[in-house]
Amino acid sequence: MKNGSSPPFVGVDIYDDDEPTPPVPVDHDRIKRAVREILLAIGEDPDREGLLDTPDRVARMYAEVFQGLHQDPSVHLKKVFTQKYDELVLVKDIRFDSFCEHHLLPFSGIAHVAYIPNGRVVGLSKIPRIIDVLSRRPQIQERLTEEIADLMMHELDAKGVAVVMEASHSCMTIRGVHKPGSTLVTSAMRGICKDRMATRSEVLALIGIK
Repeated sequence: MKNGSSPPFVGVDIYDDDEPTPPVPVDHDRIKRAVREILLAIGEDPDREGLLDTPDRVARMYAEVFQGLHQDPSVHLKKVFTQKYDELVLVKDIRFDSFCEHHLLPFSGIAHVAYIPNGRVVGLSKIPRIIDVLSRRPQIQERLTEEIADLMMHELDAKGVAVVMEASHSCMTIRGVHKPGSTLVTSAMRGICKDRMATRSEVLALIGIK
């Protein structure tokens, strides 16, 4: 990795060459000052040994987990392959991590993405890549699900797209109602995946959702 570059994408990377990630324009010094103020505000001593490097660590962490704010997910869907195939293409169990924009606490889970090509297919690793970009922003799961579906539909000119996401949210498990084990499931259907009940049912059956 070159100096100044952001960490590589996390996710499936087969049938594809590594793609460089541009530097992330994050104001590290400003974040460090803010974290120091937060530590003071909660009654901690930011100058004690265990916290001396915490502001810098948090700044570097934010640059990593929010790098999607400065990236365009559509670039990963520009390279397509002509293929006469009009059945479902489904990538299941794509791990993702994001941060809830309400409390800046993480939520993590798996995404299932299906599409019906319209004469063009995309490399397998591209779907996890767009999920990585869109999830590495302050998010809510409902919007993230729709953003993935709309991007796939638009960039691939697909006949249909279906996205289902399942995640556990820290804002429900470690604070507030304290309900560990709870899972939020969201879906977004586009094109014939929305309009045709048989296609919709096929997608959900393949994913394993009744």
